[in-house]
Amino acid sequence: MTQTKLQVALDFVDLDRALKVAESAVAGGADYVEAGTPLIKSEGLDAVRRLREMFPDRTIIADMKTMDAGKIEAESAAKAGANVMTVCGTASEATIRECVESGRHYGIEVAVDLLGVADAIGLAEKAARIGAAWLDVHCPIDAQMHGADPLGGLRELRGRTDLTLAVAGGLNSETAAEAARAGADVIIVGGAITKAVDPRQAAADIRRAIDTREGVDTELFRRTGAEGLREVLERVRTSNLSDGAHRQPCLAGIRPLWPGLSACGPAVTVRTVAGDWAKPVEAIDVAKAGEVIAIDAGGRPPAVWGELASESAKNKGLAGLVVDGAVRDTADIRKLGLPVWTKQVTSHAGDPHGLGEINRPIEISGQRICPGDWICADDDGVMVLPRARAVEMANRAADVLEAENRIRQEIREARTTLAKVVNLLKWEKKGSGGDAG
Repeated sequence: MTQTKLQVALDFVDLDRALKVAESAVAGGADYVEAGTPLIKSEGLDAVRRLREMFPDRTIIADMKTMDAGKIEAESAAKAGANVMTVCGTASEATIRECVESGRHYGIEVAVDLLGVADAIGLAEKAARIGAAWLDVHCPIDAQMHGADPLGGLRELRGRTDLTLAVAGGLNSETAAEAARAGADVIIVGGAITKAVDPRQAAADIRRAIDTREGVDTELFRRTGAEGLREVLERVRTSNLSDGAHRQPCLAGIRPLWPGLSACGPAVTVRTVAGDWAKPVEAIDVAKAGEVIAIDAGGRPPAVWGELASESAKNKGLAGLVVDGAVRDTADIRKLGLPVWTKQVTSHAGDPHGLGEINRPIEISGQRICPGDWICADDDGVMVLPRARAVEMANRAADVLEAENRIRQEIREARTTLAKVVNLLKWEKKGSGGDAG
């Protein structure tokens, strides 16, 4: 290959949406068009046939991820119009060989996908002996959500094989340039094009990044590690976090003190009894700038927080406050601008007896909150991100936000409804609903 190719991965479940984005992506500079695995599972090889009709001169990839029956799957993909089909590297050698031999007969190249392969170099050598044409160096979505490096496998393999190396895994207009510099022959991009508000421009930006080897800045389509966690969480909504975490609920009954608030940060936890404000106030001295104090005060008055505590928290640069209990002096807190979420508001406070403890696990609304867990809060409520899952939850929330951005644009462009854009009737659960037992 004389030029690094850009491949758009159409990982949709609706063919009409996929075709519209494909048209824009090709107009923006995509060289290869991939019928992604979700699209093939949803729509079958008709997706490949339609892409072949639309793009008679383009390379079409059928991302079959074949694990068995290599002969018939390679033959079917070829007859549907694909130039390249994928087989899983974790499939048996017999299956990979059947794909290759069938591919020779029907004129389709075989890409071996390295998802889940422990010995990538050994597999690359085997694939070359068998006669495969490509290796797909694939950082899986679930690994991306944990902050994995999508280019690590590419760097490992580039000097060890002459096969075409295609790299995939959360690449965007910034990282595509890095992939090109690392020696990728094909750069596979999904969400950074297919979820973009303007897929044509997104593809053009990535094409430019590949050709110049210089990244093009983007605020979206990034996946972070711990170092970028706050940046991602400040961009997403609690609803995105909930959707990305299988509809995890917010803290029931905890509401913002006034509309328009948002905050995120690691939790400093406090357990006290209703009205005893000693430990909540002492927690201000324990907390660091950017942290959120979360207080379990039994969910009822008297207040454990007021204006003077808020003034102190602002001085320390705290990100916000969550109280399962009561606060007071709300007008003054609003003037100070300290973001506060609480279960109740009242005029009367208690006394500082000093009962309770700081930075021990607490429970609010049935959810456990440990010191260092991340708190994200906005108009819709308060979400808890366990420290061990915070990076993953943030990345999945960003993925949800990006998908919604694309759907919103499709609604606007077609002047239609959400149900029609996502083909809701097609995807309603089917079946009798009877007792399976």
